[in-house]
Amino acid sequence: NKKAFVELLFWKSPATVYEMTKGYNSLQEAEGTTRSRVPPWTPQEEQELRELYWKYKEVEGGDVIAAILAHLPAPGRTRRQVVKQLVRM
Repeated sequence: NKKAFVELLFWKSPATVYEMTKGYNSLQEAEGTTRSRVPPWTPQEEQELRELYWKYKEVEGGDVIAAILAHLPAPGRTRRQVVKQLVRM
């Protein structure tokens, strides 16, 4: 890359340095391989998640996500996955 010297003039994050050394978009490709281990949400799971959210969202003083995780039939879902899916929906 003939213009790499210009990039060296500015501070870089570790992710940017990785892309500079391994090639641009290589970080996204590497993340794609790790994300494939997480099973995608099926339409039935999304529907169950939606129903559980509407059921527990009005509970006073309770943690909505904890209540959803306790009643979610699909095992192996993390709190972060549930929150991310709720935001996406």
